[in-house]
Amino acid sequence: MPHKTEDIEIRLLLEAIFQRYHYDFRGYSLASIKRRLKQARERFGCSSISILQDKVLHEPAIVPELLSFLTVQVSELFRDPTYFQAIREKVIPHLRTYPSLKVWIAGCSSGEELYSFAILFREEGLEEKTMFYATDINPEALRRARAGVYNLDRIRLFTENHQKSGGRSSLSDYYTAAYGSAKFDRTLRTRTVFSDHSLVSDAVFGEIHLISCRNVLIYFDRELQDRAIGLFKDSLIRKGFLGLGSKESLSFSAHTAAFAEFSREEKIYQRRGDQ
Repeated sequence: MPHKTEDIEIRLLLEAIFQRYHYDFRGYSLASIKRRLKQARERFGCSSISILQDKVLHEPAIVPELLSFLTVQVSELFRDPTYFQAIREKVIPHLRTYPSLKVWIAGCSSGEELYSFAILFREEGLEEKTMFYATDINPEALRRARAGVYNLDRIRLFTENHQKSGGRSSLSDYYTAAYGSAKFDRTLRTRTVFSDHSLVSDAVFGEIHLISCRNVLIYFDRELQDRAIGLFKDSLIRKGFLGLGSKESLSFSAHTAAFAEFSREEKIYQRRGDQ
């Protein structure tokens, strides 16, 4: 039963990572973790998960790179343009009514979604009264998010997405291109707090008006999904908004009753006022 042996090895490795470094992947979907650890095992030249575990415990220097395999790293500016179009056309009119705003990008990875929101809020005239919180458990991802530098060959897709989302300006207004890279304007992140935060073990953020956490929950098991959604519920103001990924849903969550569907197609929910 080699696959069962590997499952045991994976659980032991995840427990070792938690005990040694306090990164908790124990509630992540086993199928997803198995795929990611296969890539990590090949990268580090380990013939088994147990050998990888030994390496992780005795060579702390490899842990940052291992985190890059275990956390979500794939994103785009204005990914799923209809989601951002719905934020612009349906959510922004509600947000305009508040004197100040807090927006939390949970699992911000290398920052593409943060810059999407920063540009959208600038175009809608809300940037000056908004604080953005960009969080991730991966220190290297947060470093890349702070830098705001992306390969120039990705800009064509980013530009198409921005236009499809209803962008009111040219994306080129927000970056400088040089030496094969595009560096996004640092003023886009002057109202952003970058922070190490785990949806698995850390506490709530307070009084948030909009949370966007997309394509993160699909890597969690049901128990951990419930924890994260409970965290979002307790972080949002009443009538605050929660945006999820296209394959994610609150339908089977223990916290379903606390939310109303705001845009079913775009997986945008609104916290009920009476919860």
